[in-house]
Amino acid sequence: MTSTTLLLLIGACIIALAVAIFQYFYKAAYKTKRNKVYALLRFFTVFGLLVLLINPKYKQETYYTEKPSLAIAVDNSASIQYLGYEEKVKEAWVRFRESKPLNDAFDIQYFKFGTQVTTLDSLDFAERQTNISSVFSSFTTLYRNEVAPVILFSDGNQTFGEAFEYSSKNFKQNVYPVITGDTIVYDDLIVGQVNVNRYAYINNTFPVEVFTSYNGTREVSSRLTIRSGNTVVHQENIAFSDQNKSQVITALIPANSVGVRQYTINLQPIENEINKKNNTKNFAVEVIDQKTNVLLVSDMVHPDLGMLKKSIESNRLRTVTFATPNEAVGKLNDYQLVILYQPTGSFQPMYNELESLGKNSMTITGPKTDWNILNRLQTAVFHEITTQDEEVQGVANPNFSTFVLNDLDFSDFPPLQTSFGDITLKTEADVALYKKIGTITTEAPLLVTTDQNGRRGVYFFGEGLWRWRAQSFVDTRSFEAFDNFIDNLIQYAASNKRKSRLNLDYDSFYYGNGSVKLYAQYFDKNYVFDNRAALTMRVVNKATEKVYEAPFLLQRNAYEIDLSNLVPGDYAFTVTVQDQGLARSGSFTIVPFEVEQQFLNADVTALSQVATNTDGALYDISNIDQLIASLVVDTRYKPVQKSTENVVPLIDWKWLLAVLSLLLAIEWFMRKYNGLT
Repeated sequence: MTSTTLLLLIGACIIALAVAIFQYFYKAAYKTKRNKVYALLRFFTVFGLLVLLINPKYKQETYYTEKPSLAIAVDNSASIQYLGYEEKVKEAWVRFRESKPLNDAFDIQYFKFGTQVTTLDSLDFAERQTNISSVFSSFTTLYRNEVAPVILFSDGNQTFGEAFEYSSKNFKQNVYPVITGDTIVYDDLIVGQVNVNRYAYINNTFPVEVFTSYNGTREVSSRLTIRSGNTVVHQENIAFSDQNKSQVITALIPANSVGVRQYTINLQPIENEINKKNNTKNFAVEVIDQKTNVLLVSDMVHPDLGMLKKSIESNRLRTVTFATPNEAVGKLNDYQLVILYQPTGSFQPMYNELESLGKNSMTITGPKTDWNILNRLQTAVFHEITTQDEEVQGVANPNFSTFVLNDLDFSDFPPLQTSFGDITLKTEADVALYKKIGTITTEAPLLVTTDQNGRRGVYFFGEGLWRWRAQSFVDTRSFEAFDNFIDNLIQYAASNKRKSRLNLDYDSFYYGNGSVKLYAQYFDKNYVFDNRAALTMRVVNKATEKVYEAPFLLQRNAYEIDLSNLVPGDYAFTVTVQDQGLARSGSFTIVPFEVEQQFLNADVTALSQVATNTDGALYDISNIDQLIASLVVDTRYKPVQKSTENVVPLIDWKWLLAVLSLLLAIEWFMRKYNGLT
């Protein structure tokens, strides 16, 4: 309580006393012994009212006991079921839920994981891939300031992500891995990782790198065969021993016909081999007859140029060539797309040639762009001439409809450098990104697409795109999302196809262990994206003729459908817009790829390493009771008594109002009872 509040309370006490004395002693017509009671009641009433007006604050301290957290993470991948441990895992889960000593000692939270970590509500062991390291990254954030030991139910077989036995070294909580798989090691041949490009070119050969390994101590031999259908395209003998447990095979496969070609790698089983499913692996390659050649023209050196080449060529269908404006003149017809980076006066001859050839182009501007020249060389945009620069960020336009804009959080990307000044769009254009300056989103375009009489263009008004790609990697641990965004820009700018009211975006083939998602865009008769349409897809398995129908779901500026539940095979599909008479057809292939069935044993070594790294302990799933007992008595995990201190204003004390009302009522009743007015 402050000194000012204390003085006000003393003053209130004096005023209340003065009022009581004045009314019942100084001005009273009749003075009786009851006046002392009346004065006392009036004093407390007036003092209470004044205290409410002053509204002093007081501290309220409460105590509570906080139990330590216990995180139970259960592997929900298909390998658990394949190894025959799904029922044991479910029984262990029930044991933890029903253990009263454990629930009294811990605040228990249940999770499951496969490709990612989610809250555990049920177990189906249907996840197609396993990323055990995601458990540690998720729990690092979730339990940052808590004591939270982790029980990890897993077979230790991870199919993607960082090596979890190493990522656990930086994990601050104690981990208790529970082995959910067979620990006996059998002789086994394994076809491991297969490295192959997604695309190959007709009448060429493409390399395939196959990693094979052997679990065992004998000297054994096998034959590796690669088939396309019933045709053997490569085979060779391989020998393994206790000292030579792995072999890397590189084969050159001919690409003789255009389209998606599926291949099967098979390692001939050895005698008494139990798990033969991991002796086989499938892959696919799309054979094409040409690629998109992109010319990147600039008369300066900038990190954006290297980034663009990396990003564009992440799609094997594209190749990028650098050239100065002088070198580019006379060669433009050799390329499907020309990218102009920060044009200056030296670009004039090249612009003249682009105009005469009617070629598409993509223009990226920045502080070093000469807008005096560029405003005259093209007719799509006009930029106000200033001598100032500014930093801007991007905000996606939800109404952008030229193509599917990737779900990137552009507003969180680092700012780009751009020339200050108003931009006027002089032709039909679709704004993909608006400029954001500080916290204010403007209507000034940052990225636009144009179409002038069938000649397409893309304009990006900012330099520093290399920072966006780097930030995308920091956010997602992959360049894929940003590279897909650039690839969509290149695909639009390089294409001369007429605009269609129904556009589809899908791959020619998908692997069975990943997601199978297709996208569609539908436009009304004015070519404005229509988010009220009803799109359906009819998918037919070419081998079984089984039909699957499902609707598309609206996702921002596109429609999406997830077909990940389809079994591997060749499919034909038709997308229809209800009540519009519009339809588009296509086909795709889902390549068999059951990576979770490649394992025969639990990886006890990796799980044991996690326990050592985190000062935990390794348990077999048959020893659940022992694990529960050890957690309950572990002195590192004891409840902690904590206190909270709240500053409460007196006006929140409702009982004070009740007391004041009661005092006034008593005083009124006594006065009336004794005949006073």
